[in-house]
Amino acid sequence: MHVSFKRTGVKRYAVTVTVSGEPERALNPAPGYDDDIPHDLVHYVVEAELGLSNGVYGRAARGAGTFMATSDRDESPRERARWQRKQRRREQGLQRNDSRQRAEMASSERLAAICDVAWRRKHGQRPDPLRSEPKCSAEDLPLVEQVVARLDAIAPLWRSLPSDRELIFEWPKLEPTIR
Repeated sequence: MHVSFKRTGVKRYAVTVTVSGEPERALNPAPGYDDDIPHDLVHYVVEAELGLSNGVYGRAARGAGTFMATSDRDESPRERARWQRKQRRREQGLQRNDSRQRAEMASSERLAAICDVAWRRKHGQRPDPLRSEPKCSAEDLPLVEQVVARLDAIAPLWRSLPSDRELIFEWPKLEPTIR
């Protein structure tokens, strides 16, 4: 699976997922834009760095998740409905899986929030007194440090990326190509 993080305009980006044999899927615009590093890129780094195969991107690699199908060709309403039914069945199948998978997805969400805040604090962002920060346990600290170090390497690539260019990762690798 290839995952692309593309700057699409001023304070806008898209995330595109390409799985062999499947229609391309995307979030465009994707939520959580940031000049330094967008939320979905933090999520990718957390899951790839920590080997979480049941998070957002591991599920996307298996054809499920929140990414919407895109297409360069005109699809009939019937084809689109068929694809949406197929997506719903995949998602339901994944949701029926054991609690370990659900726990890993929750862990991915929690660690992405913690690592995002930890990376921003490291780089001088002050806490917002109107928002509570995610709780970090002692067992999370080594994982957070590991992810923050990786974010330190990837954030400059995103920050310097011009509009209409993209960072492309091959899941679960962490060395992007720029196109």
